[in-house]
Amino acid sequence: MLDKKFSPDRQTAFEARFEAQKIAFGPVVFQCVRYAWKRGMLQTLADAGETGLSIADLAGTGRWTEYALKVVLETCLSAGVVFVHDGRYALDKAGFCVLTDSITQINIDFNHDVCYQGLFKLDESLDAEKPIGLKALGEWPTLYQGLSELSEPAKTSWFAFDHYYSDTSFPSIMPDVFATAPRKVMDVGANTGKFSCVALDYNADVELHLVDLPRQLSVAATSLETAGVRERAHLHPTDLLDPAVALPSGMDVIWMSQFLSCFSEPAIATILQRAAAALAPQGQLLVMDTFWDRQRYDIASYCLINTSPYFTAMASGNSKIYESGDYVRLAEAAGLKLLTARDGIGYCHSLLRFGRVE
Repeated sequence: MLDKKFSPDRQTAFEARFEAQKIAFGPVVFQCVRYAWKRGMLQTLADAGETGLSIADLAGTGRWTEYALKVVLETCLSAGVVFVHDGRYALDKAGFCVLTDSITQINIDFNHDVCYQGLFKLDESLDAEKPIGLKALGEWPTLYQGLSELSEPAKTSWFAFDHYYSDTSFPSIMPDVFATAPRKVMDVGANTGKFSCVALDYNADVELHLVDLPRQLSVAATSLETAGVRERAHLHPTDLLDPAVALPSGMDVIWMSQFLSCFSEPAIATILQRAAAALAPQGQLLVMDTFWDRQRYDIASYCLINTSPYFTAMASGNSKIYESGDYVRLAEAAGLKLLTARDGIGYCHSLLRFGRVE
């Protein structure tokens, strides 16, 4: 286990107590800041510039009552989203991030539309190791069975969150995928088929095998058709939680991106065992994921660590954002060895390359 702390080295007891109150009122601050963003308060203040606007000025637009403005903007003030000078509110730096930074907006939408109501059941979900909070979205055993059926805005927010963290990585990763000149590549956890479409477009000779739940593969099939690469793709509907189901064999490369984090450690162990068995003699397993311990900046580690409760309450009940060492340990137990590790891919990805122990 690595050494890590997020608090300042010389934090006083008074400062720590203030941070504790931010935790206690975190849900309140979240909702008020989101309201100020979604209802246009922050944009109106941004348009006003450094001179800002008074409550009376803002109420005079007819868009908000003075009561709503005072409640919301005072909370935004306490969070450093806005500041007051001579009775006039203006946008502060954190407010500028909320208003303009895409990852901040995607994270807010994801936590509000997908996670917020379900996280109320986090205690029960942790105790049972089941996604009890998922009932806020639908009646499925895990979120993955219901992805294609999610109602709006949860569906849009989930895919925006998922794709933001993966799409920034796929274009730059293709030379790594094809470094060993593979002819048969298997995309395990194919989801919407985004990686497979990019890989098939990148290499005209490769044959792709997509493995996922039937509903997910139906979405992937549409993506492949739209991209004009369906003829070189083979779909394998598979419930990977069934340890008795083998993966298609003879693969030169097996690809897993943001996939193993959807499962518990015992489930990951069986998946890696089956992946090792499915590799051709010189085949390799490539695992790309968002490991919180391999991030250059604390902001990335913070976002990733705090994604884990979503997996608990909403997704599977027993998975999380893992440390890289967890994957290496489980892979070694499955008869694989770590060949290389590369960090700094896209927003916060790392790539672990494994080969079979001969």
